[in-house]
Amino acid sequence: MKSFSEKVLQLAAKIPPGRISTYSEIARVLGKSGASRAVGNALNKNKHPERIPCYRVVRSDGFVGGYAKGTAEKIRRLERDGIKVTQGKVDLGKHFHSFGTKG
Repeated sequence: MKSFSEKVLQLAAKIPPGRISTYSEIARVLGKSGASRAVGNALNKNKHPERIPCYRVVRSDGFVGGYAKGTAEKIRRLERDGIKVTQGKVDLGKHFHSFGTKG
């Protein structure tokens, strides 16, 4: 059975270029709706950021949030993916990737 962290990373790997998801969306899909912070902690331990694009996960208010390589690098990577970041925020309505129903 996969650990919570492994499941978080597995979902992050499914976010396509040009799209973002939120810590709370990943927690919701995993059936742990109050575990947004735990999702962030799992992403912070990502050992394969080139394979698992954890920078594509942002806060539910649209702010980019933290990143192990620094917020400036997270913004650079998001913009490289075609996601405009304005005053530290992304447009969730335009770029949000939903995983569908829980499961």
